[in-house]
This record gives sequence, C-alpha cells and structure tokens, in this order.
Amino acid sequence: MRTLEWEDNKLKLIDQTKLPDELTYVYCSTYEEVIDAIKTMVVRGAPAIGVSAAFGMALAQLAGEDMEKVAVEMKNARPTAVNLMWAVDRVMKADNMLNEAMAMAGEDINTNLAIGEYGAELIDDGDTVLTHCNAGALACVDYGTALGVFRSAFNQGKDIQVICDETRPRGQGASLSVWEMQQEGIPVKLIPDVASGYLMSIGKIDKVVIGADRVAYDGIANKIGSFMVALAAKRFDIPFYIAAPFSTFDKEISIYDTVIEERDPNEVIYYGGARICPEGTEVINPAFDIVPKDLITGIITEKGVIDLNNLEKDFKELF
Repeated sequence: MRTLEWEDNKLKLIDQTKLPDELTYVYCSTYEEVIDAIKTMVVRGAPAIGVSAAFGMALAQLAGEDMEKVAVEMKNARPTAVNLMWAVDRVMKADNMLNEAMAMAGEDINTNLAIGEYGAELIDDGDTVLTHCNAGALACVDYGTALGVFRSAFNQGKDIQVICDETRPRGQGASLSVWEMQQEGIPVKLIPDVASGYLMSIGKIDKVVIGADRVAYDGIANKIGSFMVALAAKRFDIPFYIAAPFSTFDKEISIYDTVIEERDPNEVIYYGGARICPEGTEVINPAFDIVPKDLITGIITEKGVIDLNNLEKDFKELF
C-alpha cells in the first residue's frame, strides 16, 4: 500500500489516525499542512516523515516561499526522526525539489525491499517474531522496514507468527501493525506491552525486529518501550534486530544527544476517547527511548546487516 503519493499537485496521505476502522486520505496543498500532518501523526514513521517533508518542501518552493525559513519550520515538526532532517537537507540542495522528492519516494520503496530480503535471511521457518510500534508500509512510502522483513519471510513460504505489542499510548502496534499483517494474511497476534517479557521467559518468542527513528554509532532511538523490550530480549538470549535504512543513520552525534520528543499529556490521560486517570493527573509522555548498542544483535540495512558492537571500520565510513 502507498502511504503517500503526489496527486494533482497535492501530497496525498493515508490518515493513520483513522486506522484501522477507516481507510481515508488527507490532501496537503501547502507546506504548513504537511507540517501539521507530521505533528498530528496523520503520517508517522521515520522514512514516511522524511519523504513527506520532502514533498512539503516542494510545495513551499512551488508557492515561492522563503525556503530557509520553511526548512527550519519543517525540521521542528518532529525533532527525533533523523530522516526528517536528512530529507530537508537533501531537497534544499536540489534545483527542482519536486523531482527530488519523487526520486526519494521511489528510492524508499527499493530500499525497503532490500531490507526485507536481507532481514528474511535471519528468520527461520517456524519462528515467532515480536515487533514494537509500527515499522511497516505505513511508516514508509511502501513495504516497510521491520514488517517488510516479515513480509519477505512470509512471501518466501516460511511459516511465521508475528506478535505485535500494542504500543501505548497511541497504540500503533494494535491499530497499524496488526492491520497491515491482517491485510496480507500473515498470522498475527496482539499482546499488551507488559506481556512481551513474560512471553520471552516461557520461550514463546524466537526473535525481535523493530524499526528506528535514529541510528548512531552507540545505539538507536525508537518508539517508547523499545528499551524495555530490548532488555527482556537480552535477558533471555533472544536476537534483537533493528531494521532501518541508511537515511535513518546519524553519523554526527551520540545517540544520547538525541532530542526526545515530549508529547501531549492527553495521549496518556485519554485512551479510546475515555479518560483513564483522575482529573488533574500530571503526566510524563516521552515519545521515544534509547536502546544502547550492547542490547542490539544487528542493524538490518539495504546494504546488509551491521553489528554496531563489532564494526571493522569507522562508523562514518559506512556512508
């Protein structure tokens, strides 16, 4: 499924806030509307955010906007996703930003297909695989990173079972990842976030594959809850993989320098439209956490699998 497309001089986005009940679309005709779609998570997932931002920049260029000003505003839409910064910087170097954005969309699909092929080699017939949040087609232009690995393994005829964490507070695992797997007939089950450690402890999980919003030489940043999953996997000697393209790599900083986005308290206070805590409750709502490299078995990229713990060459030379 195409998460985003250029149609009639507008950016067409699947409205992910309406899934799984409704498959509807949002049309952005200005860069401000693209920024709003990113902030409100109409579009989400690092690769999809990046390519959407590129089309937003193209809309601004077509409208004759001050591109330096727009670039700053676009980068501030969601500060943790490095693809956003990468995409804005890339299109700013192009004479025709729309052509560049179109090229980036095509590259994203090919990149994800390659990630899927490399990742499928790590999945054995009969495996039960756990994922956290949504790193599927909906997080990219199409196909997906972590879920792309499962798609490729399934399409190779491997008998796999996918386990999805619900991924509180917004429930992307429940509403998006489960939906994607069901669309293609891939066996899938949903669990509460707090159940993954238990399933690992009783031998019900063979491997973990998740996505990332930033990869650095010393770890990754991903949806809040990823760190707890990684700790449990390490405790029970379960391979813990990250599926991410090179566009998600940040070669300049330590992962601990990542700006962690703090989101609206109402995402925690309300669930499914109902308030679930006393009025006036104070909330801490970080959107991401950090997984250090010693908890990561490997990073599945479009060029192969990288072990951050045993790089034979300097991290920066990967690019």
